[in-house]
Amino acid sequence: MAAIGSLTKRKAEARVIMQKLQAANPDPRCELVYHSPFQLLVSVVLSAQTTDKMVNRVMAPLYESPFTPETIIALGADGLLNKIRSIGLAPTKAKNVYKLSQILVDRFGGEVPSNRADLESLPGVGRKTANVILGEIFRYPTLAVDTHVYRVTKRLGLHNESTPEKAELELLKVIDPKDLPAGHHHFILHGRYTCKALTPLCEACLLKD
Repeated sequence: MAAIGSLTKRKAEARVIMQKLQAANPDPRCELVYHSPFQLLVSVVLSAQTTDKMVNRVMAPLYESPFTPETIIALGADGLLNKIRSIGLAPTKAKNVYKLSQILVDRFGGEVPSNRADLESLPGVGRKTANVILGEIFRYPTLAVDTHVYRVTKRLGLHNESTPEKAELELLKVIDPKDLPAGHHHFILHGRYTCKALTPLCEACLLKD
């Protein structure tokens, strides 16, 4: 892990890091499959403690047919559970998705809200999930700190915090807003394929210097 420097130094380092990642991948994308804001919201809720690949395997076929809050309400929590049972923590997640679908219809006209307070009022939606939606759908300069983002940015010396929540606040001080939300995807992809938890590919890393 790189030594943590001053705020000024970390800002300069973050800019170089972002430039290198952007040059290597000018269009980083979310790897969750979705065709609407609601579908992304569902997939992010389902992805907690589960891989994106598993969520895509289960949900991508469902998203090819109409899949809206009304679809979930018609299915019911048990009907949804039968379709997502192979996803980790499926019973709790099915209940949350059913409840949030009802709330979206009752309070928001079936649309995914575009502000943090309303998003975090939905069952199963915490700060990280809200950040993903605000960044991916509404292009706000957010940074959802998942396990990959936390690990990569700590190894690079951009923060030295003990929790993802604290890390997010520190990272927002050093990463230029214009590099967000793309930076969120850059760090996730770098952590997923290069800066892995147990076997990082340091020799192949474009940030090794």
